[in-house]
Amino acid sequence: MLWLSWRQFRTQALVGVVALAPLAALLLFTGLDIRQAYDRYRSRCAVADRCLDAMSQFQDDYRTRLLLLALLLAVLPAVLGVFWGAPLIARELETGTQRLVWNQSVTRRRWLAVKLLVVGLGSVLVAALASLLLTWAASPYDEVSGERFGALAFGARNLTPVAYAALAFVLGAVAGLLVRRTVPAMALTVLAFTLLQLLMPNLVRPHLVAPVTVTRPMTAGAFRELRGVGADATVKGLSVPDAWVTGTSKLLTAGGRPVDARTVDTCLTRPPRGAGDTADCLGALNLHVTVAYQPDSRYWSFQWIESAGCLALAGLLAGFGLWRIQRQVC
Repeated sequence: MLWLSWRQFRTQALVGVVALAPLAALLLFTGLDIRQAYDRYRSRCAVADRCLDAMSQFQDDYRTRLLLLALLLAVLPAVLGVFWGAPLIARELETGTQRLVWNQSVTRRRWLAVKLLVVGLGSVLVAALASLLLTWAASPYDEVSGERFGALAFGARNLTPVAYAALAFVLGAVAGLLVRRTVPAMALTVLAFTLLQLLMPNLVRPHLVAPVTVTRPMTAGAFRELRGVGADATVKGLSVPDAWVTGTSKLLTAGGRPVDARTVDTCLTRPPRGAGDTADCLGALNLHVTVAYQPDSRYWSFQWIESAGCLALAGLLAGFGLWRIQRQVC
């Protein structure tokens, strides 16, 4: 059964290797380029007042490229699920070739389990290699930027791409088992995995571990560090050093009540004479916000928890597939 599964999969495996080779070369080139640039910019830090500008320029030079690579790696599990997972069972059921195996000594569950194991292992290895190379290539940038919890960066580094690849593959295989047609199974896999990729960083990941909550006074200097203040008393771009901010309250008064939006709007549009600029006007109101954040020290905890959750979900889907195939009508 292992030999048969490999014979059926070897063409796809060869295509995967050929497709992965340019990506691996690009990641190797990018990693070497980033390291050379990092050493070059780092040399400017011999002059203290130039170091901050040098590191900022270093991030600007590589931010877009690394975001595109992270996006590519975020798409990779979906590609594996669509082209390796979805056709795995659906193609057999469409053509009826599964009957030849089922009418011999191989049980349905063994047939499915071996297929999931062989092709699933290939999917995991592809994602692991791509993740390893991108994590290595981006490590100097990540050290400087401190953006390890970014939605794209987090899902494209270390363990999570491997777990997502396993989940996407099993999702595609089970979709093919249920739908019994390759193209609809591929479409269903894309839809389900895209939905998962949207929900995880926005609704699930921030709550995997209870956040740290602090109260931050909003002085004039604090207002100047923001990207902006909304007329509805919301703040934009509030940051905490070495942390991922997951939630920020509206501006609150000293008594803990939401500030009157008209008061904020007055400072934004018509600051009282003698009150200085908008930041001085808002700072004089003695306001504060409640900030929820995840320290960077929890990064690996989030990696392990999210990866374990994806693998557990993949295991449940595989178990469902093994149960369902026993009741599958030929």
